[in-house]
Formats: sequence, C-alpha cells, structure tokens
Amino acid sequence: MSQENLWAPWRMSYLRELERKAEQLGGGEASTGSFLADYFGAPDRDEQHHVVYRDEQGIVLLNRYPYANGHLLTALGEPRVRLVDYKPAQRAAFWRLVEIGMELIQRTLSPQGINMGINEGRAAGAGVPQHVHAHLVPRWGGDTNFISVVGQIRVIPNSLPTMAGEFRRTLDQMG
Repeated sequence: MSQENLWAPWRMSYLRELERKAEQLGGGEASTGSFLADYFGAPDRDEQHHVVYRDEQGIVLLNRYPYANGHLLTALGEPRVRLVDYKPAQRAAFWRLVEIGMELIQRTLSPQGINMGINEGRAAGAGVPQHVHAHLVPRWGGDTNFISVVGQIRVIPNSLPTMAGEFRRTLDQMG
C-alpha cells in the first residue's frame, strides 16, 4: 500500500504568521509571549478576545483562525510547554475545560463529531509552543474541509462575535 503526500507549504507561513500576531496582541501592553496567558489575564476584554468561558484556572475561547465554525481552544491561565508540566490538579482543571468546551459545541452546534487535539512543540504543529492548549473542532459529514487544501481558504459560516454569542447563550442555559 502506497500513500501519496499532499504538500501544503502555505501551512508553515500560516503558523509563522500566527506566532507573529500572537506576539503583537495586547495593543502595546506587556505581553507574556502567549496570547492565551494574556487573554486569561484580561477578563475585562473577554468579549473582544472571544472568550466564551472562564474560571479561576483557565479559559475556553474561539480560535481566531478556525478549521471549522465553532473551533474552540482551551487553556489554563498559567503557561506550560507540556501538559505533564502541570501538577495533577491543574491537569484535572485542564480536562474540565475541555469537557466544558465539548459540551458547549454539542449543545450549540449539534455536530456529528468533534476532533480534539493537543500539539506539544513546534514540530508537532503547535502554533503557540510555549503554552499547551487543546483544540476542539466540530465536524459534520461532508463538511468543507477539502476546500482548505484545494482553494487554500476555509469556509466559516458564522463570524467570531456571532459564534461567541451563541456559545455564551448556551453556557447561560447550562447554568
């Protein structure tokens, strides 16, 4: 069985651009080097940053560069390079954020599936290698993921503010 490669050189420039933008976030304020930590430290800017849930440990927010409508990120407020660098109680808090994000996606979007992934280190595809985080990507049979490869674009049917509002309404309903 042979496998063909589909080369996507645009992906590396996207990751470099993501890193550059993450370093610039904060509008001139001091940055931690991790936009996730910066967002956690600025609860008054949750709406602007599309944070849909926060607790004393971390945040759930919309990805500004989503693979699909409703693509969420979860992260603890304190940056660590690897998940195992957190204490057991912190890892439990991280997984609780993942569970909240998955529940939000299920109740808000009713997808047919969810991709969940954690990329540790740049070689693994981490766009923010200094701050481990999880991606939660809702999926549907026949969704438009092929267009990313063929047309180098993504089809996202909702704006980030609209999607954030939908998640926040669901969260309110969940109590």
